[in-house]
Amino acid sequence: MANTFKNYTYQNVGTSSQTIYTVPAATTSVMIGMNIANTRTYMIKVDVVAGGVYIVKDAPIPAGAALSVLDGKIILEAGDTVAMSSDSLASADVIVSVLEQS
Repeated sequence: MANTFKNYTYQNVGTSSQTIYTVPAATTSVMIGMNIANTRTYMIKVDVVAGGVYIVKDAPIPAGAALSVLDGKIILEAGDTVAMSSDSLASADVIVSVLEQS
């Protein structure tokens, strides 16, 4: 069984839900971190969905600040996704850190 640490990033997430990460086939992933940065000069609100359920909904991020979404770890199975959206166009950058076990 191979264990691989990986980061997945996406820039300028906006009002459309954007898939940041999809667990590969025959793989289990442990999401160990997720950070979202507000790149605008005003507060934004973000939603994050993992494995089909909300992790955060309408979470506010002040101008120029960031939000660490995880307090613990989340186990994701093959085919699960991590997606996010913002209430403003092109307003957030995100990084998701995972440990993939295949």
